[in-house]
Amino acid sequence: MKRTASIALDGFGVPESLRWHDGALWFSDLAHGTVHRWSGTGKAETVIEVPGRAGGLGWLPDGRMLVVSMDGGCVYRLENDGDLVEHADLRDIAEGPVNDMLVDPAGRCYVGNFGFDYHAFNREHPNSMLYAPPGPPKAPIAVFDLEGRLLGLSEPALFPNGFLLTADGTTLVAAETLGLRITSFPIKEDGTLGSPQPWGSLVSPLLWRLVTHPGLPGRITRRISALLDHPAIAKRSSSPIAPDGLAWDCDGQSVWVANALRGECVHVARGGRVLGRVVTSQHTLSCLVAGDDGRTLFAATVPTDDPIDAAKLDGGRIEIFQL
Repeated sequence: MKRTASIALDGFGVPESLRWHDGALWFSDLAHGTVHRWSGTGKAETVIEVPGRAGGLGWLPDGRMLVVSMDGGCVYRLENDGDLVEHADLRDIAEGPVNDMLVDPAGRCYVGNFGFDYHAFNREHPNSMLYAPPGPPKAPIAVFDLEGRLLGLSEPALFPNGFLLTADGTTLVAAETLGLRITSFPIKEDGTLGSPQPWGSLVSPLLWRLVTHPGLPGRITRRISALLDHPAIAKRSSSPIAPDGLAWDCDGQSVWVANALRGECVHVARGGRVLGRVVTSQHTLSCLVAGDDGRTLFAATVPTDDPIDAAKLDGGRIEIFQL
């Protein structure tokens, strides 16, 4: 029997970056550039509109909110008086829209970016064509201190996204969305990131070799993959999984993965073994296990992640499932 999420909220462009803060659900709308707060009943409150489209969210130790400006190439800080001021600058770092962000208990923020204009590419080409050699551009994770000063950059990754912090604070776990894998980065004493280590692959090694092959096998595989990306076909497939948002499960060890290719959240053990799935109504970009009881799976879903089309459709939803 399939486990299926139910729709709690709708009418958004691209809901993303689900967070639980001060007893409420917070999220951004990447299409309309807004940040929202939902108490669990009624409609979601619009907290602020962010220049350059709101992205990743987090909070400093003193409670002030940080929010990514995707097209502005920076992180803003919401002051207590309501002013929005620039906190960290990524204009010379990001080669594409700035994306997700994690703020740790010390106030350091870890910020990813696309590495290129992903949506412009996808408007002209099937997603599978990204893997034609040399493959998608890579991008580093930028690390900033409490005051917004750059501490360093990680080794480049394939669309770093969906960050988690281990309970002991020693490791950053990241989704490499276009790498179809989850990767861990040890956190050094100064907050910068060490060499990446595999956490779990979400695609078969054979399929990865074929789709990235420079010769005829690669061209054939990429064309077949493009056909299989049709929504009517894709929703019946279970592989591969493109990890967007990540969330710790209640056990604190395994993770839930928002599958950007399909309507589902996938429960994954370290190493990449799939433990279970929860079906959503649309492609899923972010997930979170939180709520008053700590056992509610929230999912942000969209009919399309293209911000231009999504802003017209306003079909984005927040869906929930009780674990």
